[in-house]
Amino acid sequence: MTRKTKTIIWIIVALVVVAIVGVLLSDVFSNEKEIELFAFIDKIESGEITKLHIDGYEWTGYTDKETYVTIAGSGYDMEYLMKLREQLAGKGIDLEVSLSDPNAESIWSSIFPFLGVVAVALIFFFIMRSAAGGGNAAMNIGKAKAHVQNNLKVRFSDVAGAEEEKEELQEVVEFLRSPKKFSNLGARIPSGVLLVGPPGTGKTLFAKAVAGEAGVPFFSVSGSDFVEMYVGVGAKRVRDLFDLAKKNQPCIIFVDEIDAVGRRRGAGLGGGHDEREQTLNQILVQMDGFESNDGIIVMAATNRADILDPALLRPGRFDRQINVNLPDVKGREQILKVHARNKPMAPDVNFKTVARITAGFSGAELANLLNEAAILAARNGKKMIGNLELYDGINKVIMGPQKKSRVVTESDKRCTAYHEAGHAILACLCKHCDPVHEVSIIPRGRAAGYTMTRPETDDNDISYNKLTDNICMALGGRVAEELVIKDVTTGASADLQHVSDIARRMVTQWGMSEKLGLVAYDSDQPVFMGMEYGNQSRGGYSQETAATIDAEIRRLISEAHKRATKLLTENRSILDNMSRVLVEKETIYTEEVGMLMEGKSYKEVIDAMDGQEETRKSNPFVFASKPSKEHLIDDEPTAEEKAEKTEETKDEE
Repeated sequence: MTRKTKTIIWIIVALVVVAIVGVLLSDVFSNEKEIELFAFIDKIESGEITKLHIDGYEWTGYTDKETYVTIAGSGYDMEYLMKLREQLAGKGIDLEVSLSDPNAESIWSSIFPFLGVVAVALIFFFIMRSAAGGGNAAMNIGKAKAHVQNNLKVRFSDVAGAEEEKEELQEVVEFLRSPKKFSNLGARIPSGVLLVGPPGTGKTLFAKAVAGEAGVPFFSVSGSDFVEMYVGVGAKRVRDLFDLAKKNQPCIIFVDEIDAVGRRRGAGLGGGHDEREQTLNQILVQMDGFESNDGIIVMAATNRADILDPALLRPGRFDRQINVNLPDVKGREQILKVHARNKPMAPDVNFKTVARITAGFSGAELANLLNEAAILAARNGKKMIGNLELYDGINKVIMGPQKKSRVVTESDKRCTAYHEAGHAILACLCKHCDPVHEVSIIPRGRAAGYTMTRPETDDNDISYNKLTDNICMALGGRVAEELVIKDVTTGASADLQHVSDIARRMVTQWGMSEKLGLVAYDSDQPVFMGMEYGNQSRGGYSQETAATIDAEIRRLISEAHKRATKLLTENRSILDNMSRVLVEKETIYTEEVGMLMEGKSYKEVIDAMDGQEETRKSNPFVFASKPSKEHLIDDEPTAEEKAEKTEETKDEE
């Protein structure tokens, strides 16, 4: 039914409702009183009625204040009415006669109730349709909500930065194209492929690319689409989806966010009926049950593979898991080039530089980076996307938009400058911290200022020394306030939360406490209340151990605080110079941080910045991507480093 037809029907229904309401209101607010015939005649005889109107069966009498209605017989004719007129005229009563059809009123009295019933039925029908989602959804609520796509244009060339994942999925494409190539050798293609990875890494895009390369129908559905308020609907939709897929073999069924329906069974409290578990049972049966689904490949995506039911991951169902990880520096460069195909880029844009300083970005974040850069270029009236827009896009994705219009008092600006300078100086002094790329006191997002450090490599493992250095660097803002302002502010709240989280993980998860040893007292695994209820001792520890954990966390933070105080006290002149530069220029990059760490005065740094003002505005990458570890002022070497130097000296001798 088209929108125009719906509009016409609603107009008709509205008119009928208005007519019925009008008739009902006219009866309610009318001043007519219905009385019996004999009482009516008495009022005529007494002269109370001054005017009489006869219309078929109905006689209406009018007085000075009220109107009376009665129903008379139908046995009168014209001669009778003439005689009646003469009699009433002698009493001073005016008589009007209407010779209308006496059955007309009975016809309308039948039509109006009928129209009312029809209007109510139509209104109820449309309300049910709207509640059910339109169409015949009320009757088809158990039907699958899968979106069918044919002739997808997505190819593997549209997915960059994951070559190994492409090779794994290429086998699926080959099977869909030529299944006999595998069946002749007795090989069985995996019936299910589970894509696991962080959000934004391109899992859904991979599934579309497989269907596009193979040229087969693509049935996409979300895990939450199976679950409904009605019992049994989820299992019915699963059966309906697979029945539809069997009619279109070979094809791909893609279930996005399968953790919404595939969570571990038996994890809830109580033993009541669980609609989600019944849906999961039906998925398990359809994937590997009594019926064969050789031409159907089920693909699913999740970023919570740890909470999926083990039966879902066994061979025969999702027997192949492909981990889609965050892209490395080479992959990020390829992703940037893919998303920059339809965007005019300035000739001096170097995607290698952008990829190097965007460590930890997912594919979706890189696409958002280029989109934000394009928006900034359009806002500035440019026809091409330049380095300035790319750099601002990176910061906007990480920290949010700048708030240059916010009014900041001089005292707050000075406090923020010392706070951020403390972070930056300790990042340079601590050997294992990432290089400083940018320091700013311009509010961005929820932060009053920020110190941007970015890793130069894509290391997955983090050492003990790097963790302690990061704790020390994070406390630099609070220590700078203590040394200079002789007071503390609430600006370090996020730093303290970050520091506490790192220290707790070091003690409870990563075995980095000598007192507690190599024991994990905490886990990243999800907590299932139903399973933990029967085994309360699992993962627990005594109160004495809890007190030791708290003491070790405080020790790590306290040692880092003392170290930060010592380093900033020894480099107080650098702290003062950097804060003065920040107050005047608001933002400095790697090059200026390096000059200050070398001992340059704030005037020399400001003069150098003034001479490079145009370059700073057009291409911040020139100043923000240089390694700052050349200006490292390291504190005492560790015992391991001293031992290594001793061994090297012996070898040379």
